[in-house]
Amino acid sequence: MLNLVSHLDSRKVTPIVVFGAYGPVVEQMRPFAETHVLPMPVALGSAKKDSLGLASLFNLRAVFGGVAYSYRLARFIRQNHVDFVHTNSLKADLIGGIAAGLSRRPVVWHVRDRIADEYLPGSVVRIFRLLCRWIPDFVIANSESTLRSVYPANRTDKPSSLLGEGNGRSVVIHDGTLWPFPGNSTLGRNGLVRIGLIGRISPWKGQHIFLRAAALVHQRFPETQFFIVGSALFGETEYEQRIRSLTESLGISNIVTFTGFRSDVQNAIADMDVIVHASTIGEPFGQVIIEGMAAGKPVIATNGGGVPEIVEDGKTGILVPMGNAEAMAEAIHRVVADPVLATNMGARGRERVRKHFTIELKARKVEAVYQAMLSRRAYRREWSSPAANEHLPLAL
Repeated sequence: MLNLVSHLDSRKVTPIVVFGAYGPVVEQMRPFAETHVLPMPVALGSAKKDSLGLASLFNLRAVFGGVAYSYRLARFIRQNHVDFVHTNSLKADLIGGIAAGLSRRPVVWHVRDRIADEYLPGSVVRIFRLLCRWIPDFVIANSESTLRSVYPANRTDKPSSLLGEGNGRSVVIHDGTLWPFPGNSTLGRNGLVRIGLIGRISPWKGQHIFLRAAALVHQRFPETQFFIVGSALFGETEYEQRIRSLTESLGISNIVTFTGFRSDVQNAIADMDVIVHASTIGEPFGQVIIEGMAAGKPVIATNGGGVPEIVEDGKTGILVPMGNAEAMAEAIHRVVADPVLATNMGARGRERVRKHFTIELKARKVEAVYQAMLSRRAYRREWSSPAANEHLPLAL
């Protein structure tokens, strides 16, 4: 959201951003947008997407808190003459969607999570898919895989190329990264090959698969070093302890470095020679993958979710089956053994990002959605801004 808001065209869009709690991103956002914190009730703010289910619907404290918060948000929307509501998370979709309805504003849901049973509780999947047909005026998905999970194969509405096909209610806009992104595709500096997995430490992110592959690779290429960049969140410290113990049992603790959380992702990627993505369930998109490609690094990634929309297998990286340490090790072998292949993959990946996955390209596509929706006759109401080019989307 920060990347998107900071790249919107100020001649077309004046963003007002509302957060439900104070955090570091609030101050990062202030230079780019009028920024507000409208605190959520504790019970509502602490709810996590992977802990939701039917039982959560009977948590009256959270339910009443959500309704009351939506009314507060609707009042804020009216008072600030907001023309358009743009939500950016599953929780914000529901709260912001209700608030938009109460204030009679159009709303777009920006869906960045796959709505699938392996990713969310089954009851949440069914409810969200149903609400997707009722609440949002438009849905932006961060990948074709994500959009298919929102509207399964038997759906009656089809994604549009941009508000054009089907019923014009959905579109895929891939996420983007900064351009130019610093980096190079040189493999093996100082005689060492540095192979990194970057992201939150969590079972579905597959750090245990990465470590098992590392043990296999090290047997053949002892000059390799492996890095796990990131930390555990949401109470998953037990998994982090397990994978640290796994390095001991595999006998690779001397070649594996846990860097902990790093805010300088660009520098972390630049330090690596090969970037590995090891998720064991389908990733909605894969931000680190495009960042690795933008830095000119060959990418080894699991073949699921939105990842095949990013990586061209054998050209800009190598796709491997999810949960298969042996296949991952073989792909790393292939890249490490052939520096020319690694360099060419990195160069082609960098060019692919330049053409398809920059923040600027994403921002222009989102602006087109804003303009197309607000120009529809159905949304020309008494609350519309008097100046044709002064739209005020609200990002949550």
